[in-house]
Amino acid sequence: MADEPVGQGPIHLELRMGPQLTRPVPAEVTEALLSAQITTTAGERSGFQMAFDLTKKGAIVDRLLPEGFFDPRTRVIVTAVVKGTPIVLLDGLIVRHEVGASNQPGQTTLTVTGEDLTLLMDLEERTDRYPNLSPWQRVSRILAKYTDYGIEADVVKEKILQPPNAQRRVDYQTGTDLQYVTDLAQANGYVFYLIPGPVPGVSTAYWGPEKRIGTPQHALTVNMDVNSTVDQLTFAYDGTAREEPQARVQDPATRTATLLAQPDISPLRPPLGKRATPALKRKTLSGTAKKDRAQAEAEALARAATSADAISGSGSLDVSRHGYLLQPRQLVGVRGTGVTYDGEYFVKSVTHNLRPGSFQQNFTLTREGLIARSNVVRP
Repeated sequence: MADEPVGQGPIHLELRMGPQLTRPVPAEVTEALLSAQITTTAGERSGFQMAFDLTKKGAIVDRLLPEGFFDPRTRVIVTAVVKGTPIVLLDGLIVRHEVGASNQPGQTTLTVTGEDLTLLMDLEERTDRYPNLSPWQRVSRILAKYTDYGIEADVVKEKILQPPNAQRRVDYQTGTDLQYVTDLAQANGYVFYLIPGPVPGVSTAYWGPEKRIGTPQHALTVNMDVNSTVDQLTFAYDGTAREEPQARVQDPATRTATLLAQPDISPLRPPLGKRATPALKRKTLSGTAKKDRAQAEAEALARAATSADAISGSGSLDVSRHGYLLQPRQLVGVRGTGVTYDGEYFVKSVTHNLRPGSFQQNFTLTREGLIARSNVVRP
């Protein structure tokens, strides 16, 4: 959908709600919707907030709210329909609602707040053991428990393989499924998140490296007169962000500790900038001497990769003016900021702000170096 222009046509919002299986909400709910905000960030749980007008007596106040229609754990699916093409923006659960009563006309509202379906994985602490299972196999086994909610797993083998050996070590889980899966992702420089869609009721649980390859989305253009698609872009270079990890492994027989060489982060972070930023900080990783060499190498690679993004950018756009829906967790080009900051970036997060007649997106971008690697940015 990112490559399909939205044109100047109407943008509609469709809501589906229900305990597990959802259905379209009553017309009274759609008509009372004042705004919707959905935030999606790479490696983090997506969240949403919706506001409804309770000024007029109607089905929400008299029937739906007392009957538990907006109670916590109610499933909500939000789909934006752009020129007839549906795009699922969120599949989540309500965690909280608030009613604000006011004497002022139009100020009595119902505010609903929630998170995406990974919340299901964070509701119950478990204790489990995984003999002879690699990290990606453990993740696959855990995600298989959530297929009732239409969640399909997309799991990538770790870059540094860690063959299990139950004779030496058995890996245990203590805590929630989400905590365990997220910890395994971070230990390998990976991310874990949920991708809603492509149709309502279906989503993909992704465990793997950030997707920093492929064709970038249509460029964010600034300072180019009529060709500009965003009003303002702000970029920053944080010299203290990047770290050089120091990890040692110990030979069990001789007790000799060896410092690992600095890892090549390109398998996890294919370079987007021509001039890489240097690491000003050194970080000693604790506990690696007691781990297998592959585990220590994976931890060093993860730390080096996840701290590499010293360049960050932020801005906002109007979807109709930009002409395309900016998708998070993908690449996008930037034009009009000058040699230093033009080029391709990874879209770290997008916040969709929808109101009647308006669809705005706030976004953040990241990459590890300065100066575009190519002289041409896809318009």
